[in-house]
Amino acid sequence: MTTFDDLRKKLVFHLEKSGYIQTEKVKNAMLFVPRELFVPLERRSQAYDDTPLPTYGNQTISAPHMNAMMCELLDLHPGDRVLEIGTGSGYHAALLGVIVSQGEKKGHVYTIETIRELAEFAIENLKNAKLDENISVIIGDGTMGYKNAAPYDKILVTAAGPRVPEPLIEQLADGGKLCIPVGGQRWSQKLLLISKNGGDIEQQEVSNVVFVPLIGKYGFESPSDD
Repeated sequence: MTTFDDLRKKLVFHLEKSGYIQTEKVKNAMLFVPRELFVPLERRSQAYDDTPLPTYGNQTISAPHMNAMMCELLDLHPGDRVLEIGTGSGYHAALLGVIVSQGEKKGHVYTIETIRELAEFAIENLKNAKLDENISVIIGDGTMGYKNAAPYDKILVTAAGPRVPEPLIEQLADGGKLCIPVGGQRWSQKLLLISKNGGDIEQQEVSNVVFVPLIGKYGFESPSDD
């Protein structure tokens, strides 16, 4: 009988062979975090399909290859202070939390979700997976960032905005990296990797992507806006 552990190993092998997983730290995190605990119960049989899955509030959990790609792009290290915009089901926050807490250095992940139902779902999922110790879930407008714990070594945005929110640039530490999809609500989106070095901002286009819209003051005010 095939178990979730077997399916997880098979998926990670596929992602590594395909080049999405490039480091042991990302590989180990994806082997460790039980993705089946971060999808709705009726979707658990699809937890290790490499595809986005619907959650709540017209949102999705990203395809695993995108989780792996974004983790690799951020070049996470133990002890990093990370800000995530768009908690969703909590799966990506769990990956981040595992990676930044390997070894003696214990980093922390601050993750912001604008949809209360999703934030509560994520909190429950992280507790059930026993991965909530170094992850703080905040309900609010993620496009404003989270000044209380700034600056951040790494910032991850899991929804596409029309532009890069200025507060996120401001809250990024010198030497930090920001990964964000930018473009239209459902089209012409590019995944950007932004680096901050001595006040200089460098921007790199990584690939074409499709993400749900980023909602908030520096995003799309409502799902109907363009």
